[in-house]
Amino acid sequence: MALKVFDLQCEHGHVFEGWFASHDDYDAQRARGLVACPMCDSTQIAKRLSAPHLNVSHLHAPESAPQAQAVDEKATIAALQARVMHQVRELVRSTENVGPRFAQEARRIHEGEADERPIRGTATQEERAALADDGIDVMTLPSFLDDGQLQ
Repeated sequence: MALKVFDLQCEHGHVFEGWFASHDDYDAQRARGLVACPMCDSTQIAKRLSAPHLNVSHLHAPESAPQAQAVDEKATIAALQARVMHQVRELVRSTENVGPRFAQEARRIHEGEADERPIRGTATQEERAALADDGIDVMTLPSFLDDGQLQ
């Protein structure tokens, strides 16, 4: 499945990428409050203008050395992004999915009432804020990383 990558910005000016199945998927997730800034967790998100990637190489003369270098740099960046995404997916796969019990389980682990282990799940903004207030570090990951193969 091809993903749409949008440049997004929260009300506080943080800029980040969002990956969605389609424009409609972005709109639906945003309407449900599921699109949040990874830096401040704000759900007041807007799409920014971004340059589209158009394959028009057949319209140009053969590449000069600087153009070839720019293409090589883009290929290197794309390869690096692919490796990072692979590593993030592997990291997510190595966690236990505790689902909606995430906040409770994270607190139990923090307090020594449960075995320490990497977990993932779902938590409300209020639950994440309460965990942070208690010194329990958590990180929000986009849902597309849990591709159904991570059970």
